[in-house]
Amino acid sequence: MYLIVMYLAAIVAANLTTAAFGPGMSVINALLFIGLDLTARDRLHEQWSGRDLWRNMALLIGAGSILSAALNWNAASIAVASFAAFAAAGVVDTVVYAAMGSRARLVKINGSNIASAAVDSVVFPALAFGLPLLVPIMVGQFAAKTIGGAVWSVVLHNKNLDLSEQGGS
Repeated sequence: MYLIVMYLAAIVAANLTTAAFGPGMSVINALLFIGLDLTARDRLHEQWSGRDLWRNMALLIGAGSILSAALNWNAASIAVASFAAFAAAGVVDTVVYAAMGSRARLVKINGSNIASAAVDSVVFPALAFGLPLLVPIMVGQFAAKTIGGAVWSVVLHNKNLDLSEQGGS
């Protein structure tokens, strides 16, 4: 349950602050919040594998967008772009993570994070802000998500901080 709450808190915080402060904030959010979400998604994939994985992930992504819009209707367009980006990135993440088979967990998490960060970093800014002028934002988001995801993968991998192994979801 802790991992789900962290995921939702991160996505809502990212959506609301991006709506409030604009495209530049999305790069900071990518480092602080979206790297956590990409890494948490892999942990949740492991927990939900074979138990309605796709339904659970769709509900989780949808819940983050609905909460964002409910807390600030002016963030609704950001929430919709976030939903589309996370859905597309989630599919890519799942395929890449599964394709890595029996490799070490950190390799699988970071490998799938790189692929999903690339998808998310194109889809989100294009839908939220428009494509032509935001290539630097896309590149910045990709780098920040990759770095943030690597940091969060180590934090969540640590046995003392691995919230999914403390009786939570």
